[in-house]
Amino acid sequence: MPARIIDGKLLAKQIRDDLAQKIKAMVNAGNQQPGLAVVLVGNNPASQLYVSMKQKACAEVGIYSEEHRLPASISQEELLAVIERLNKDPKIHGILVQLPLPEGFDEQVVINHIKPEKDVDGFHPINIGKLQTGQKTFVPCTPAGVMKMLDSIGIDLTGKKAVVVGRSNIVGKPVAQLLLQRNATVTICHSKTNNLAEECRQADVLVVAVGHPELVKADWVKPGAVVIDVGISKVGSKTVGDVAFDEVKEVAGWLTPVPGGVGPMTIAMLLTNTVAAAN
Repeated sequence: MPARIIDGKLLAKQIRDDLAQKIKAMVNAGNQQPGLAVVLVGNNPASQLYVSMKQKACAEVGIYSEEHRLPASISQEELLAVIERLNKDPKIHGILVQLPLPEGFDEQVVINHIKPEKDVDGFHPINIGKLQTGQKTFVPCTPAGVMKMLDSIGIDLTGKKAVVVGRSNIVGKPVAQLLLQRNATVTICHSKTNNLAEECRQADVLVVAVGHPELVKADWVKPGAVVIDVGISKVGSKTVGDVAFDEVKEVAGWLTPVPGGVGPMTIAMLLTNTVAAAN
């Protein structure tokens, strides 16, 4: 039987609808409208697309949003000055600096400059430390979206073997930590892992986030496994993930599509974090 599909578009819409109701109730009770500032440096086409999608999603749920588009020629000091102004702005509850930054910027220095309580991306070292030690904090948006997708199918992760392919600070490491907090037994794999296919075959839950088009084939997947595909790449005119969807759907129990899977959930969780920052 082909895998059941975890529809990220549908799930994200449900989250946005709930947030819209929550924001309406907040404002009607006399509370401030949540505010998000997005800072975009340079003219990376993919980044511009992501920023416009985030702006549209903010408008849909009732979040006040600002967009700060800066030329790639701006100095790091000038960028930090923009962030500092936003740190002090009472209308702004969340600050997102769109990554990657152009060459010449130190991304970690820029992230560190955002106040932790406005770091709705969850990348500040203080928020990363809180996540690692199980404290309440902003969870990075894509890993938070992955966990919501797993919750949506009702899986109990206790004792399950989870394999995460990818060790980035944005997805791989935090999603592994979140799975661990749910009592899964977690293996993190990466480009230097020996026998990667064999490691993947052991997984009850397989999360793939490496940006390598259709890396994971059907014979890498345990029959009935839950497969979450975080990757997104262009191959010619086609958008594909890190998982060879057409063949893996014949083996997996549950599978996320690309597009329409994790991507919409990432934006939904950004909105969720922004509303939390306003409370």
